Parts: sequence; C-alpha cells; structure tokens
Amino acid sequence: MDSLKKTQVLSDSAQFDLCDYVNHQKSSQHNLPGIYPATGSNGCTIPLFKTLMTNKCKNDCKYCINQCQRDFTRIELSPDEIAKVFLKYYTEGYVNGLFLSSGVSDTIDNTMDRLIETCSILRKRYGYQDYIHLKIIPGASKDDIKRSMKLADRVSINIEAASADGLSQMSSTKDYNKDILKRLSWIDSIRKRDRRLCPSGPTTQMIVGANDETDSEILKRMEKIYKKTNLKRSYFSGFQPLEGTEFENKTECDLKRTGQLYHADSLLNDYHFKTKELIFDGNGNLSLNEDPKILAAKNMNIFPLEVNNANYHDLIRVPGIGIKSARKIMDIRKNKPFEEIEDLKKLGVVTSRAEPYIKLKGNYQSALDRY
Repeated sequence: MDSLKKTQVLSDSAQFDLCDYVNHQKSSQHNLPGIYPATGSNGCTIPLFKTLMTNKCKNDCKYCINQCQRDFTRIELSPDEIAKVFLKYYTEGYVNGLFLSSGVSDTIDNTMDRLIETCSILRKRYGYQDYIHLKIIPGASKDDIKRSMKLADRVSINIEAASADGLSQMSSTKDYNKDILKRLSWIDSIRKRDRRLCPSGPTTQMIVGANDETDSEILKRMEKIYKKTNLKRSYFSGFQPLEGTEFENKTECDLKRTGQLYHADSLLNDYHFKTKELIFDGNGNLSLNEDPKILAAKNMNIFPLEVNNANYHDLIRVPGIGIKSARKIMDIRKNKPFEEIEDLKKLGVVTSRAEPYIKLKGNYQSALDRY
C-alpha cells in the first residue's frame, strides 16, 4: 500500500482526535487525505494535516475505532513517510500545520520515539518551523514529554473521562490518575519551568456519552484542572457507536450536549465562573436548549448591574457581554459614563441579551424575568 492510500486510512482513523470545536469534519478528501480545519483563538480557520502514525493499538477502549479487539486492516506510516506527505501538502499550500497522533502499536516508549522522530525530521532535517500539535500517549515518560514539548507548538493528552470510574467503564488498559492526570501535571510543570516549550500551550479531550458521567461531573473535573494547570482548551467529543466496537449498540451522544458543554467550559476557563454558579437539571446535566450563561445569570442576585461602576468580575457575568467588550467598558467609562444602550452595542455587546441584566446611570434597560 502506497503512502497516499495509507494516509487516507490513517487520517480517517484520526478524525476522532479533535482539532476543531466548531464543525467536526469526519473525513477528508480522497484526493487530498488528511486535511482538516482547526479554528484558532481569533476565529480564523487553519487547515491542518491530521493523521495517526498507526491504527495498530494495544488499548481496549470500547468506544474507539482502533480498539485492539476490532477486526480491520492495521497499517503504519514511518516517520519519513509522514514527513514527506506532510511537506508535499505544506509546500503546495494545502495546509498550515501538522496534527500528529498514534495508536500504541508495541510499547508506549517506542510509539513516542517514532512520534518525536517525525517532528525532529521536520524541524532539523527539513527546517520546518511552523505549527505542530503532537498527541502525548497516556503513560509516556517524563523525558519523552519534555522532548515532545521542545519540538511541538502544542501538545495534548486525552483525559477521556471525568473520573477513574468513568474511564474504567470505557477501558481497562489505562490508569486514570497515573497515566493521564499525572502526565497532564508533568506537561504543566515542564512548561512552567521553560515557557519557550510548547508555546501554544496544552489541551485535552473528553469523550461525552460513552459512560454514565453527568455534565456536572465533567465540568467539575475541568474546573479542578483549570485551577491546577494552565490548560488552554478542552475538546468534547460526542460518543458515536461504531460497528465492530464493544459500544456499537450504545446510544449516540446528542451534539447539543457537547455544544452546551463547550459553552459552559468557556464560562469556567475564560470567564472564571464556578461550577456551583451553573444550573443543572435533576440528573446533573445542562439544559440542551437554554444558554448556560443566561440560566446562571437568572440565579444570581447581582442583577440588574450598574454598568458604570460594576467590577470586571461581575461585568463578564452579564449575558451578552464578553471579555473584550467588558475590558472596553472598563476603559471607556473612566472618562465618560455610558448613558445609552446603543453605546454598548457599538462595543460588541449583544444588547438584546444584556438589557434585562443592566442599568445605565441608574436607569433599568428592561425588566428582568427571574424564575
């Protein structure tokens, strides 16, 4: 099998390692396999070459297309093959970066060595200096993690579940605390000692709906991680039953659920909400239809809020006011107080959402409908 055909198989197998939270593209073009969009922090879409090094894997993750018990063709790309295919795409302008992951074909150490070798070939042999996102294998050595961080702009390790019990429902070959949380802590401590390493910061990914964990449990775990580390972003992969896996008969996760988790996760990570401020139903899950920020706001006793003297912490809790617009408000009102709702709209405030929660110079903008 030639490199292009291998790339098609392995890039499609890599579709479940997320690099984009806006629209999860599930397969790549047959004539240009491996090209997937990623959304940057500025909202721009960046095409990445995303592939597995191999779909051979010793792990028994019951939801995974590459689980060891599944009967299908197993193939592998060498570090040289990946580097050549990627550089062809890069030099022809099809992609702006590499997203590289792998199954565990033999040992974790050997797998990490091949991943690191691929990055080293690109950086040192070919002088490639643009973006690389490298997946860390759970259980990787501290030395291999550091070597990866010297070569990659971003590294990530999939947390997969919110707890050890949650992971045990999906896999018996990984130790949640030792293989994943400990490695996540190592990534953070290595980066804190040398900020030149992994400049884009680490990320993680969780599988949603493959076990019995609730949204509350998921978000409480993420809250703990954000407190302890400088994790940049979390991805939420909605479970899909795949033929030939042990979970092929389980119910697919509603994509509305992962969408709401992204909203709530942003409130924790970017807006510094607490999980106790969020509203969950009797089963511990978020509403599938209502904005988590609006539901949280309706349960707070700080509204309506006077825009002209509110502190930053409270301003960013107003529905319709984002981080950028809150900072603009704080800056502008030093010289001139806001009097008209239209002045806020010009700053990017979604006034249709914000009006019930704010006052301008003591004047209510609209009635707050509490429940």
